[in-house]
Amino acid sequence: MRPPKSQDGDGNGASREPRRVTSFDVARVAGVSRAAVSRAFTPDASVSEKTRQKVYQAAKELGYRVNYLARSLTNKRSDLVGLVAAGLDNPFRTQQLEHLARTLIARNYRPILLPTSKEADSATVIGQLLHYAVSGVIVTSDAPPSHIFEECAVEGVPIVLVNKGEDFPFVDRVVSDDRMSGYVAADHLLEAGAKKLAVIAGTAVSYSSRRRAEAFQNRCQMLGLEAPLIPVAVNDYAHGHGAAEKLLDLGIDGVFSVNDYMACGVLDGLRKAGRPDGSVKVIGHDDIPQASWSAYELTTFVQPCDVQAEQVIDLLTSRMSEPDAVARVEFTPVTLIKRRSA
Repeated sequence: MRPPKSQDGDGNGASREPRRVTSFDVARVAGVSRAAVSRAFTPDASVSEKTRQKVYQAAKELGYRVNYLARSLTNKRSDLVGLVAAGLDNPFRTQQLEHLARTLIARNYRPILLPTSKEADSATVIGQLLHYAVSGVIVTSDAPPSHIFEECAVEGVPIVLVNKGEDFPFVDRVVSDDRMSGYVAADHLLEAGAKKLAVIAGTAVSYSSRRRAEAFQNRCQMLGLEAPLIPVAVNDYAHGHGAAEKLLDLGIDGVFSVNDYMACGVLDGLRKAGRPDGSVKVIGHDDIPQASWSAYELTTFVQPCDVQAEQVIDLLTSRMSEPDAVARVEFTPVTLIKRRSA
């Protein structure tokens, strides 16, 4: 069933573009009030299941879709939540964003992804998001400068930072248990028979990398070992591949790479140098899909994206209802997955 096409100005029956289907049309076909139509498409609104199904069926027949942006102009807040992310070439970031998006949808929010690459970009895209009356912002890229938090606070828009170290008033954070990762990685490499350890990390570009590297080196120091930092500009495959030669020059036989993306590069770099599998023990972090591939079988830490996503959205929705609550930090647990590489 479709609404009739309108006639042209001369009344000659020539058809124009069909007019937009409205909630009034849905109410008429479903035999309910317009208010009932609105409640049927509003999560947790009071409406009987029978009425809801009548409305859905009429909407399907007519091709009706709710205009959520228009609704946001009335409600002063949309159902949109901004996801600000960088490093989309890293498979872990893809996993992380997928779980955040799925969890938002399950909670009746609609994610909008804006990629960025540096702090200034984060501030710019968050400023853009405020024009859409977003309900909140989740930042997995570089944390934006403090003035953008102040602007969001004025607008009543909460922000949650993921794996970021900066403390800001009224800004919540979710971070992985990087201290545990560093400690367990050092212990496991020694248990696996490694004698001379090192850590590969781009500490200047990542809070998580810095925490993991520091924890690893601290644990080695506690055990009476020196574990040099092999610095890289970016925590990616290419820089891991390039760092393999440095490991061999230093006689390293056990290494903690602060993410799997880089660890895969390390393993391929070692193979290219003619070193057999297992001659250098390698541990990564994040358990990306490639970590379990037969070419790598990488020992690594699971940073469960589903758990982390629930933590993030719990903090976000809590901040919506309690905007003046003190800033909170939630830690995502990590678990070592043992495979062939170490």
